[in-house]
Amino acid sequence: MTATTIRKGRKFDQVLEGARTVFLRDGFEGASVDDIARQAGVSKATLYSYFPDKRLLFLAVAKAECHRQADEALQVIDQTAPPGAVLTAAAHRMVGFFMSDFGVKVYRICVAESDRFPELGREFYQSGPLLLRQRLAEYLRGAVARGQLAISDIDLAADQFAELCKATIHNRAMFGITPCCAPGDVQRTITGAVEMFMARYGTKPAA
Repeated sequence: MTATTIRKGRKFDQVLEGARTVFLRDGFEGASVDDIARQAGVSKATLYSYFPDKRLLFLAVAKAECHRQADEALQVIDQTAPPGAVLTAAAHRMVGFFMSDFGVKVYRICVAESDRFPELGREFYQSGPLLLRQRLAEYLRGAVARGQLAISDIDLAADQFAELCKATIHNRAMFGITPCCAPGDVQRTITGAVEMFMARYGTKPAA
């Protein structure tokens, strides 16, 4: 898939929302342009004027949601609070996204299509996990500068925290293990992630 400039217009968001519904319902391969246009309430000509390739449309849907979630994850949090509180709030946002119906289905679609369309996996990684690492790393650098955390490898620490937040619950969700996952299971994972991260990187107040 070659780089293509996406044209935006007054029905752009309408097309994205219709595509989001169809992709989640039918998967990437099962989603037809006819169904997407019908769901979006636009003509096929209008849809193609925005997205000449279905893969471009899928990427736009996934990237828009990932960017929104990543931006909100830390924007709605008081970053001047103690690190344990900030990380707990961020973990709830992160877990809420990847455990959501959208998060689970988009992840599965990207994995399923990555062999035939490796650019899908790359783009999703850049707009999802990589963007999350960048946003989290920004906060961690500030916390280190304030003396609240002691971290030598910021990017590694950001990745570690994201992975800690997936312990137990992520694989169960991806593989459809039921029941998954009770609020108590989610809270247990989040609490454990924050406690382990702070045990490794937290600074102790001077005596």
